[in-house]
Amino acid sequence: MTLQAETRTAIERARDRYPLARSAILPALWAAQHEQGLITPDAMSEIAGILQVTPSEVEAVSTFYSMYFQRPHGRHEVIVCINVSCALRGAEGIVEHLERSLACASGETTADGAFTWSSTVECLGGCGGAPTMQVDHHFQENLTPDRVDAILGALRSGPSAREAGPVTAGTPRRRASGAPALPPAAPPAAPSASATGPASETSPDQGSEGESPLATPKEPEQSAITGPGVKRSRRPGKGAQ
Repeated sequence: MTLQAETRTAIERARDRYPLARSAILPALWAAQHEQGLITPDAMSEIAGILQVTPSEVEAVSTFYSMYFQRPHGRHEVIVCINVSCALRGAEGIVEHLERSLACASGETTADGAFTWSSTVECLGGCGGAPTMQVDHHFQENLTPDRVDAILGALRSGPSAREAGPVTAGTPRRRASGAPALPPAAPPAAPSASATGPASETSPDQGSEGESPLATPKEPEQSAITGPGVKRSRRPGKGAQ
């Protein structure tokens, strides 16, 4: 399958940004996947021709990173974090709920082709919003079963990511134009005054006397004892005792 003209243009534009054309392999793969939904051997060969690198170099990059697909995927991709922060805040329940609502296990695609639940992973780096999952490369945090259903329901009713418009190399999947907005995450509870302690009367950007902590420190004032013209008395050495 030949890449579309706009995809080839996006790859060429990415190539021209770098001193070495092989540096554009990643955005080139993104562009091809945006168009076709996966990275085919023909697409890898075509990318290699545009970038003037060997097909094996493109294949090595494509198969190394998990975000590039070599087999058909659902219209949307779901990844769930099960590391310690998410686990402590109910990630196991989210995984069980996804298995029931999607009717497929981790690593499988739903029967209607809407979702591929790619995997459960050890960390997505969203510990502050645990439990967290990643849908089409966008974080969804502070998950509950109801919120998961709302997110997946909004995506299921909208057009696929590949119908979102022109291909832009290096840009992850975006919500398609006209698709319903995803429900906002519930904001975390604000800490109480007792947890944070009494408010300081000094601005955090100032010192105790209103000075910026980045200001040049003052020279220490000289006391009457160590001021100019006054010599310190030396302690007598052992030989003088």
